Amino acid sequence: MHTYTAENTVVLAKRLDNVKRTYLLVNPLQAKHLPVSPKEAIEMMGCLGQQIAARYPAARLVIGFAETATAIGTAVADCLGPDCIYLHTTREPCPGTDGWVSFQEEHSHAVEQRMYGGQLAQWVERSPQIIFVDDELSTGKTLINIVSQLRTQFPALHGKEIVAASIVSRLSKAHEKRLKEAGIPSEYLVRLPHEDLSAQVAPYEITAAELPDTPAGTVPPETLYPEESFQNPRFGVQIGAYISHCRHQAEALAERLPFVSGSSILVLGTEECMYPALVLGQVLEARGFAIRCHATTRSPIGICREDGYPIRSGYRLHSFYDAERTTFLYNLDCYDGAVILTDTIVDDSRAVSDLRYALEQHGCRKIVFIEGGKHVQHL
Repeated sequence: MHTYTAENTVVLAKRLDNVKRTYLLVNPLQAKHLPVSPKEAIEMMGCLGQQIAARYPAARLVIGFAETATAIGTAVADCLGPDCIYLHTTREPCPGTDGWVSFQEEHSHAVEQRMYGGQLAQWVERSPQIIFVDDELSTGKTLINIVSQLRTQFPALHGKEIVAASIVSRLSKAHEKRLKEAGIPSEYLVRLPHEDLSAQVAPYEITAAELPDTPAGTVPPETLYPEESFQNPRFGVQIGAYISHCRHQAEALAERLPFVSGSSILVLGTEECMYPALVLGQVLEARGFAIRCHATTRSPIGICREDGYPIRSGYRLHSFYDAERTTFLYNLDCYDGAVILTDTIVDDSRAVSDLRYALEQHGCRKIVFIEGGKHVQHL
């Protein structure tokens, strides 16, 4: 099993215009902000999953936090067995209010989150432990608040063990004690000291991501549609069926992509839709392509060219999920081709046009857009 350390999982960046938390921990292996081999990303996520499965083998409910931990949560659930239920939170609009639990991630750039609770009571009943998964745990305050809220709304949670799982933990001894008092032990791959990270990023002089000058009438890229819409973990999925579905779709799509073997290909997910892009990247990587994966993100991060700073370039784009909302893409490189994979229907062409323009500025001319769903935009 690979050993993960602060050196290979954490680089500090500076958030743009966020006074609540000025720093951001960027994980080079997470396939979110920085491009990485899908094999390396899935291996790291699976390592956390194996640790959880070894210590909590009976757990049958995993909840991942959007947007950064949607793929990590998938990998953790996968290690617990095919009948494990995987559910991730969302920042996307939801139908009415029935069945949805709203909460706030106070330090975030996008505070409002929601969790589908329509079947949560029955999922909780069949799982001795409930695993909450995030990329990083700093104080545990948000999780304690959420668990307290859920215990009030879902009495079946009382008596169940709640576990906080993350790639990186910055919990101080006081924070760990407070979590344990709330009945929430923590599990992690990498432990960091609880230092003043705001002071460490303060000296960086940062700029905002570039706004593409998208020409009017940009020709859309070739669009592929999967055999079926992607399954939606925002409503909960049985993990074995979900993983099988993602792989089946990826194998079928790989046959239809117009790339020459050995080409360098970017496979780009969109915001909360990370895991299907990683699986497609993994399939293509096994076929001899040089693959890098990452995803667009809501997170506004400062751009800086200083040595050691992770976010060297960036674009502001129209979101695939809401064209009036800004999303970002960082550290775009030059590739022979690119695949943009989303789990929503894109009614506004500006999102696709923005990405096409950004990719073409880096010399990428062969671009394929995979529109893999119908359920997100119309939740």
